Amino acid sequence: MENNFNILGISNAIVDILSQVTDDFLVELNAEPGSMMLINESDASSLYEKMQQKKEMSGGSIANTIACYASFGGTAGYIGQVKKDALGETFVADMLSLGVDVRLSPAENGSPTARSHVLITEDGQRTMQTYLGACTELSADNINQQTIGHPNIILLEGYLWDIKDSIAIANQVIKYKSSSEVKIALSLSDAFCVERHHKIFKELVNNHIDIVFGNQDELMALTKATSLEEMKYKVASHQDTLFIITQGEEGSLIIKGNEIIEQDAIFTSNVVDTTGAGDTFTAGFLFGLSKNKSLQECAQIGSWAACKVIQQIGARIDQEILNRYEV
Repeated sequence: MENNFNILGISNAIVDILSQVTDDFLVELNAEPGSMMLINESDASSLYEKMQQKKEMSGGSIANTIACYASFGGTAGYIGQVKKDALGETFVADMLSLGVDVRLSPAENGSPTARSHVLITEDGQRTMQTYLGACTELSADNINQQTIGHPNIILLEGYLWDIKDSIAIANQVIKYKSSSEVKIALSLSDAFCVERHHKIFKELVNNHIDIVFGNQDELMALTKATSLEEMKYKVASHQDTLFIITQGEEGSLIIKGNEIIEQDAIFTSNVVDTTGAGDTFTAGFLFGLSKNKSLQECAQIGSWAACKVIQQIGARIDQEILNRYEV
């Protein structure tokens, strides 16, 4: 294992299984278009068999960010739990192929590797049916000096707080921070996740988190604001914390204390699949940050990455496109 890299992601390790489907397919599943539903192992196996022309790749929000960051040319490590099974091998092989240092070996025992069945309709909307499996079995014992290495930034996923050992995992990361110069970044995952764990997220942001990534709904939930202006005011009160707030077609807001930057989204009419738009924005922003770019330039790189990824299937920007982009 290499020990030195810019970004270390810690999150739920999930294999994305992507397939283009019809609206009738969703009706047959009784799945609301655009929804995310948790399913059990049996239902996951049944759905897998029904899906045609499947594309499998390492997934989960932070894993997508780490993979894209590495594809940009950044050095990255990743900690997440998969099982030593076919999908676990897919996850690890995919991350390694992109240059990501996978810090945790697949488990010999326990639940099967997690997978998210991403059902993409003609309008580019994604409907997800997710079996969590092994990813929820990540433990604090897996978070130590050997697996953490020496990153500049540790990026945590909000969904981590849905697993049993979440508090102990967070405490391990905070303990590491106290003896190093590492910065901790938190991706809020979704507004419902923020509401479920509001008390602990608020305490973390007040005392331990250096960088917060989230969309407008997630920041509204975190601050309990009733308007955009109130949310911006409350976010700005955290003088030393950098907030990156995505707003879909309206672009993004970058706020650090009294500094507020507005960045327009890059428009495209060729929307194929919105999977991973926020994840790739985060990757582009972090890559710019690692290159000592201004916050405005970081937001521009993030917007470019998000625009490119929604014009294709899956949360990976084609490497040839990335190679043509000069940062």
